[in-house]
Amino acid sequence: MSQGPRFARRRRELGLFLRFGLVGASGVAVNLVALVVAKRLGPHPELPVWGLPLSDFNVRWYHLFSTFAFLVANLWNFQLNRSWTFRTTKHAKWWAEYWPFLAVGLLGQLLGLVLLTLLMHPGSVISLPTGLLDDSSGLRTRLYWGQLAVIVVVTPLSFVLNRLWTFAAVRANHPAVLPVPVGAGGEDPDRQPHQDERVQDPQGLR
Repeated sequence: MSQGPRFARRRRELGLFLRFGLVGASGVAVNLVALVVAKRLGPHPELPVWGLPLSDFNVRWYHLFSTFAFLVANLWNFQLNRSWTFRTTKHAKWWAEYWPFLAVGLLGQLLGLVLLTLLMHPGSVISLPTGLLDDSSGLRTRLYWGQLAVIVVVTPLSFVLNRLWTFAAVRANHPAVLPVPVGAGGEDPDRQPHQDERVQDPQGLR
């Protein structure tokens, strides 16, 4: 059994992940720039915005700053992934792909906000140290490092969900656009053709 087609499929999958990673790296920069702008133009990040019912916790401005930065970066990442990583621009409508991409991102953002809260809350066991990160400069700002940690944790989850869901419909309708994994509705390139699938000789010699 030839390993050539299987190796080519693995190589294409790796290429997808690398392109997704490069887009994500640019999205990290966009996310952090948006966060810096929001922090500088908005109130102090630690100030409460409103209290959560039936709890002692508050939604604070850093939650809103983080969500704003996510939305900006999410749109940036989607457009690059659509036109470059998965190359589905000509095969699906913009909104048809964006809403699941946004839904996946929002799921990751919710998990990220929980992590960000744990990193920023002084009573948390994983709280970022206030001695080293005393907000005296950009590189010593706890919010920036907390946001970066959230991005690192959430990105792999986003890749898997977007790969399996966001662009799945496009892959199903246009199988040439993306490699389809075996066992997910795709054909195994190593499979030997069935006798009925063989090309018949026009003179009936086969």
